[in-house]
Amino acid sequence: MKKRFPALVLGGILALGLLSGCGQKEAASSVSTAASEPAAAVNGSDQELVFVNYRDIRDLNPHLYAGEMYAQSILYDTLVSITEDGYEGCLAESWTISEDGKIYTFKIRDGVTFSDGTVCDANAILANFNAIIENKDRHTWLEMMNLLVGVSAPDDHTFVIELSEAYYPMLTELGCIRPFAMISPNCMINGSTKDGVSGYIGTGPYVLTDFETDQYAVFERNENYWGEKPEIERITVKVIPDNQTRIMALESGEIDLIFGKNMLDADAISQYVDSDKFEVALSNPTSTRHIVLNTTNEILSDTAVRQALQHATNRTAISEGIFYGLEQPADTLYAATVPYCDVELTPYEYSTETASSMLDEAGWIMGSSGIREKGGKKLELDLLYNSDSVTEKTISEYLQSEYLKLGISLNIHGEEEQSYRDNMKAGNFDMVFNICWGMPYDPQSSQAAMRAPVYGDFAAQQGLADKKEIDQAITDILTTTDEEERQELYRFVLTRLHEDAVYIPLTFECNKALYTKNLQGVHFGTDQYDVPFSDMYFE
Repeated sequence: MKKRFPALVLGGILALGLLSGCGQKEAASSVSTAASEPAAAVNGSDQELVFVNYRDIRDLNPHLYAGEMYAQSILYDTLVSITEDGYEGCLAESWTISEDGKIYTFKIRDGVTFSDGTVCDANAILANFNAIIENKDRHTWLEMMNLLVGVSAPDDHTFVIELSEAYYPMLTELGCIRPFAMISPNCMINGSTKDGVSGYIGTGPYVLTDFETDQYAVFERNENYWGEKPEIERITVKVIPDNQTRIMALESGEIDLIFGKNMLDADAISQYVDSDKFEVALSNPTSTRHIVLNTTNEILSDTAVRQALQHATNRTAISEGIFYGLEQPADTLYAATVPYCDVELTPYEYSTETASSMLDEAGWIMGSSGIREKGGKKLELDLLYNSDSVTEKTISEYLQSEYLKLGISLNIHGEEEQSYRDNMKAGNFDMVFNICWGMPYDPQSSQAAMRAPVYGDFAAQQGLADKKEIDQAITDILTTTDEEERQELYRFVLTRLHEDAVYIPLTFECNKALYTKNLQGVHFGTDQYDVPFSDMYFE
């Protein structure tokens, strides 16, 4: 029921667990007699798929953000699903939208139960929304929460959401893996989920039956699932943090599938392009790897300098030299395949001559030290990256070397992830690596967040003369009910950001999969963090 991105197939071109009963806290080791081999009896059979992840499942509370999204996706359902043809009913069988776009009325599917036997009716949906709304401040990155007037359940089969304004991404946000996924009310603590839950019970195609923190998790098919039951009866997820060790486990037959944009590096993918034993698949672009330029910086406040940096950046060299061409060069902040983003922007051609000429005209003259100067000030900039990312460090070192040839001194420094994110959000950077939110959050959610200090975009754009115009256009995008007007507003925002040169796009990230050839049905969903296990089977 999730949207499929066409796959480019190359080579063919948790100590204590909250398991299946709410309120039951059992040591995982007491359930499994062999923690390191939880499913040895059926490993490799048609009944079991052995998956791998770099960390364990963590807290699977569907109303918070700590858990692994692939796991939340198979445990819990949402009101609607996002498909390649639009929206489909999930827990909501159908819905109507008022003429003014402010009231959504959902007919809740009859006969659905949570895996603990609790009926999933409109009252259960209401209990979930009340729990989410109780923690509203945590979810205001979704504009829907800022426009929410109220929710109600007039009867057992009807659920209503009322907004203060029309909001076109409403169904998209309701179809995301979290936070609008439904958990059994029995798992709530005094009707609340903001401080934790007593179990991980949903209506999805699988149930969590066993896990050992940092070792494994086991999901069994939900035999009472309301929809089409998946062919795979058991999914065993093994935790293997190291990339090379994951590859070795696949080679030895210990696992069947490696899936995820951060689970496979370009080196690994390139080795299996022509393999007889394994398949490699790449999705369409899911997000854009880019560098954000802080327009409040004295040097970067000059549009000409920012545009010169665009021309000085060899995206093709980064794509081919670091990603073996698996991540294509990005000329724009969003790929043309992202809704509303095919607006025919003129790319910044890589040209050191153009970059050098623009810097000369802006008054930055090459000094005797090999660094450009203007008014006694050197052209020196800092680039912040996530030290946990080997890729960002490699790109930083490459850019440092290339920019120096043009007389630009680029100081690079990495910080651990939380510090890196904190500094980005606070605007404590000249230049910083970032990645677009990705599908299905782009462009609407990521642009909505540009209007507030959610990530680095807000701080970076403060030096723009047209910042207020851009913000107003984004607000109008979210609330207009006129499709043509919305497209023109997107064109305006994307054009302004492109010409203002706030972002240096580098490459388009894509989702990746490496799997044994007898595994069929592998594809990519609308959400880059979803793994569509329900469609997989062994041939």
